[in-house]
Amino acid sequence: MLRQVAEGVLIHESEFCQSNAVVVQGRAGVLLIDPGVQGHEMACLANDLRELNQPVVAGFSTHPHWDHLLWHAGLGAAPRYGTARCAATVRDRLSDAGAKARIAAQLIPADIVEQVPLDLLGLITGLPADTARIPWDGPQVRIIEHQAHAPGHAALLIEERGVLIAGDMLSDVLIPMLDLNDTADPIDGYLAALRLLESAADDVDVLVPGHGSIGGADQLYARIEQDRAYVHALRNAQVPSDPRIGPSATCDWVRGVHERQLQHLARRSERDGTPG
Repeated sequence: MLRQVAEGVLIHESEFCQSNAVVVQGRAGVLLIDPGVQGHEMACLANDLRELNQPVVAGFSTHPHWDHLLWHAGLGAAPRYGTARCAATVRDRLSDAGAKARIAAQLIPADIVEQVPLDLLGLITGLPADTARIPWDGPQVRIIEHQAHAPGHAALLIEERGVLIAGDMLSDVLIPMLDLNDTADPIDGYLAALRLLESAADDVDVLVPGHGSIGGADQLYARIEQDRAYVHALRNAQVPSDPRIGPSATCDWVRGVHERQLQHLARRSERDGTPG
């Protein structure tokens, strides 16, 4: 079910990890951002849009992780975009015939494997480097590209609606998950991305994370500070006081992600002789 969070901006929440698909209404149809995870949910979204007489005229993936690269035939054949680096990463990761099978076997929880449509996975077009806004006939959507979490990750700011779509950052259920494979300095890269998002915060009334609950302006600043505190604690190999990995955590597997990040950074520090 679609829920309005600002004028002309609606969300559709997936059962999987509280994933948020975002619909932005334009003149001739909608821009669909990170459309969802399970096939029946995307089919429901497609039906809702048909009932509203709002065809999908463009799509956008905020970053090159499988759960943000899915699509459903019922959504149509609109162009699907991502940043240039995002699209290049997708092409590289899906370049061999076994890529989708590996995703199904290793990344998707077993209980939803059969419900996730992979046939249209990752069919995105990279926008030219340094493209400032998504090309479509609707409200201007500014691209804030950074390299935290994944190569070519983009947050999106719908300026005239005061909505920040943060991708896989600023979540109230997931900790900052660093890109430990494609970034020379994942700690500094993540902190730089938080500064970028903070620089846009004065223009934001509504925060939509890729996973978790929608927040207002106050939540935006609070989550930036929470994520910054977590990353600093991670860099200093300290135990963070963070409810997202505590006994009341929404997702119990997040604690394991935290432990793996600590271990990876400790090995990196030992190898390089540098902190973090």
